[in-house]
Amino acid sequence: MHLRIAIYLLLLFYMSFGYGQEMSFEEYNPPSTLVVPGEEIPRAKFPFVDIHSHQFRMATQDLSELVRDMDQINMAVMVNLSGRSGEQLKRAVENVSQNYPNRFVVFANINFDGIGNPGWTEKAVRQLETDVNNGARGLKIYKSLGLRHQDIKGKRVAVDDERLDPIWAKCGELGIPVLIHSADPKSFWDPMDSNNERWLELKTRPGRKRSDTNPVPWQQIIDEQHRMFKKHPKTHFINAHMGWHANNLAKLSEFMEEIPNMYVGIGAIIAELGRQPRFAHEFFVRYQDRILFGKDAWNPSEFPTYFRVLESDDEYFPYYKKYHAFWSMYGLNLPDEVLRKVYYKNALKLLPAMDKSLFPEE
Repeated sequence: MHLRIAIYLLLLFYMSFGYGQEMSFEEYNPPSTLVVPGEEIPRAKFPFVDIHSHQFRMATQDLSELVRDMDQINMAVMVNLSGRSGEQLKRAVENVSQNYPNRFVVFANINFDGIGNPGWTEKAVRQLETDVNNGARGLKIYKSLGLRHQDIKGKRVAVDDERLDPIWAKCGELGIPVLIHSADPKSFWDPMDSNNERWLELKTRPGRKRSDTNPVPWQQIIDEQHRMFKKHPKTHFINAHMGWHANNLAKLSEFMEEIPNMYVGIGAIIAELGRQPRFAHEFFVRYQDRILFGKDAWNPSEFPTYFRVLESDDEYFPYYKKYHAFWSMYGLNLPDEVLRKVYYKNALKLLPAMDKSLFPEE
């Protein structure tokens, strides 16, 4: 008994001086003691197009502060994927045209309510044409298609639902790209246990957890998306977040070969690329004509990590969100010509109306 008390008191003594401190995994996030060459890159080497951004108040907001922040990081053009439709889109385009006509591109969105009603498809196509006539330069499809949208009978609307085919075909006819986000990382569907790399994200954001019945298996949604791409070869699709295959570039390479009208954006998956610098470098060189820069959430302080991964050969530098990635980053050290394509040339190809004078090499 006396021995147990002595051990207990000894433990209290050590803990009072900080020894043996207990903490959760969320709290344990020590700065690295590794000292290696390299430094943060606050400004992109070349002017770039952010193909994946969201500005929900563009119809009314003062754009001057936004442009100042863009200039600081060398962002030439921001593509606002949240242009919505109808009068809201028209006002957003007017705000841009009156103030910064060459610095923003606005994409339209589709209202999927009422699918199954007579004439729904024809009405959606007419509205898309109107939006393009009013200045929309592309179409953004949110992940709600395939996850949440239902038709008038309560049935989930699949990404490759045939009632949507005329929309994709019209985009090809109008010459506008479709940037589409389908599903989410596969880890959101996997068991939430010690083997799940996104465990911390799911713990802190439990609403992101999915299952094979909520609403369907991950692979089913991905297969629906790819079938839709193949069905409309004359339409250019930008697969957001590298189609959630940035952690399996060999598989993504197969899809790139199978679906020549599919481009990929790198928004929100730079942590995947930054932990496989050699393999990712090879992928970028091989598919340099079909990869586009995009960040997703607008936060200027996070862009330097993207620049550093793409441009440098730095080793073991931190990512900015532990719940996304608890590992460190490495630079891909991409050649200048590949960087130019990723930063702006590929976007110019898909959005030829952009002001080429913003890009000195053009």
